[in-house]
Amino acid sequence: MERAVPHAVPLGQVEVFQALQRLHMTIFSQSVSPCGKFLAAGNNYGQIAIFSLSAALSSEAKEESKKPVVTFQAHDGPVYCMASTDRHLLSAGDGEVKAWLWAEILKKGCKELWRRQPPYRTSLEVPEINALLLVPKENALILAGGDCQLHTMDLETGTFTRALRGHTDYVHCLALRERSPEVLSGGEDGAVRLWDLRSAKEVQTIEVYKHEECSRPHNGRWIGCLATDSDWMVCGGGPALTLWHLRSSTPTTVFPMRAPQKHVTFYQDLVLTAAGNSCRVDVFTNLGYRAFSLSF
Repeated sequence: MERAVPHAVPLGQVEVFQALQRLHMTIFSQSVSPCGKFLAAGNNYGQIAIFSLSAALSSEAKEESKKPVVTFQAHDGPVYCMASTDRHLLSAGDGEVKAWLWAEILKKGCKELWRRQPPYRTSLEVPEINALLLVPKENALILAGGDCQLHTMDLETGTFTRALRGHTDYVHCLALRERSPEVLSGGEDGAVRLWDLRSAKEVQTIEVYKHEECSRPHNGRWIGCLATDSDWMVCGGGPALTLWHLRSSTPTTVFPMRAPQKHVTFYQDLVLTAAGNSCRVDVFTNLGYRAFSLSF
């Protein structure tokens, strides 16, 4: 039988495919390189793209300067979260975390340095890892996600040393109280839990959705973002974005945001937040006054 000659894919179809891929693309994660010159962004296709911030922000920047320097396939599924150490880019997807050397990452054909999988209950369980948090003083990495636990990994040995259990549903976000060895976690169960890393015990729980000031039942109870600054915490998701005094577990300021928030951080005396379904980053004072907005 005569073999069929494969037809070349028309260039137009390739362009259409790439356009459709971009249309349905979601950027789940990002991390800045230790030198501050590059930005890594991870998407729902498992790809990581490296952008040159110095080139993109240059006064002589062209459109080409805003495109990735390199793009590589990091995971089979989405890249849900990333973090950077002095040497490594860490990325996490479904059930595992991988490490890449920043010094090698700009080279084509970059290979993973190592991969680790937390000790899940069964070998069939492959929950997504939604959050990575570095604990510099302990040289440790905390992973959290679909198995409702916080896993601590020793970055020197690569071994998992403990698991913190308390959440009853997916964990979405983590934050470190730098002045004390404590970690905050927020999840689908609507609770923000405070963990003492010395005793590996939960020491405080705030069920945000139960407070009338910030409860929004029509949006659900899930906590999608949180940040902490010593005695203060800001968190949101289903409930309204709210500033809390941690010692007294008291909500002090409810920010006037309708959309569920996906990202939040403290910057000096300001609170920066982004909905994830908006082109804006809104900047508030701690009293809930909208100072200004940044927009793409």
